[in-house]
Amino acid sequence: MRFDPTKATFSIVAADPETGEVGCAVQSKYFAVGNVVPWARSGVGAVATQAAGVAAFGPRILELLESGSLPTDAIEETLRDDPQRETRQLGVVSAEGSSAAHTGSDCLAWAGHRTGPGYTVQGNILAAEAVVVGMESAFLETSGALEERLVAALEAGQAAGGDARGQQSAAVLVERHGAAAETREGLDRSCDLRVDDHPEPIAELRRLLGIHLVWDALRRASSRHAAGRYGEGVALLTAAHARHGDDATLLYDLACFECLDGRLGAALAHVRRALELEPGFRAALAADPDLVALAGNQEFRALVAG
Repeated sequence: MRFDPTKATFSIVAADPETGEVGCAVQSKYFAVGNVVPWARSGVGAVATQAAGVAAFGPRILELLESGSLPTDAIEETLRDDPQRETRQLGVVSAEGSSAAHTGSDCLAWAGHRTGPGYTVQGNILAAEAVVVGMESAFLETSGALEERLVAALEAGQAAGGDARGQQSAAVLVERHGAAAETREGLDRSCDLRVDDHPEPIAELRRLLGIHLVWDALRRASSRHAAGRYGEGVALLTAAHARHGDDATLLYDLACFECLDGRLGAALAHVRRALELEPGFRAALAADPDLVALAGNQEFRALVAG
């Protein structure tokens, strides 16, 4: 029997109209599932296309949503002339929170979906219906950024049995309306993490997400630096430090913002801790214009000298 690369998988598609976030997270016993299943466009919506999925359905549905179609209508329009529609599985959520899903009658068991305001959860070749039930509950009960809620849903799905064939790849994709103005990247894509081949892809995705959340705070703080809004940068990085703990880069940048904002004592303490974690930062101290207000401090000079 030939190998049929069916994207047996479980996924969640969601939108948060209050934050302007839309996204999708997915796991599968399929190589590089993040390349073909999750789709999102800020201000428009998000899509998962799976089972005997057609990746091109993702952009097609997003175009229909952007032109004003509701998720239910976008699915119907996309599948109308598809002779294999009963092998397809789709989840669609608009940026406004409308949701719809399609599980074809020929999708392999267990296959099904659950929908609600702002989300849809779907899967095929699952260990049991408990997978999508657990995902739905975890998403609704978890707080934080949308990407955190989506990954929590994947973790719950895996805990309930996940893909009956096992694990291989996972991904989370989020776009946030307005994110383009917060970094110099100029994109609304706020999170795009993929684990293409791993024995425990969701666990690895969680690890990458932790790094992403720190770096996302650094990127957003950077836009405040360019605008001279140093107090806002301090607030952003202080919150990130409280949540994610000591990170050398985060602490160094926090010290820079604190120094620029006149908080010299806090800045010195954070420089000291950053160097304990990453001595390589010492070379940047003396030449960093953000830290010039500390140049006359005896302890700072000692830190520069090593």
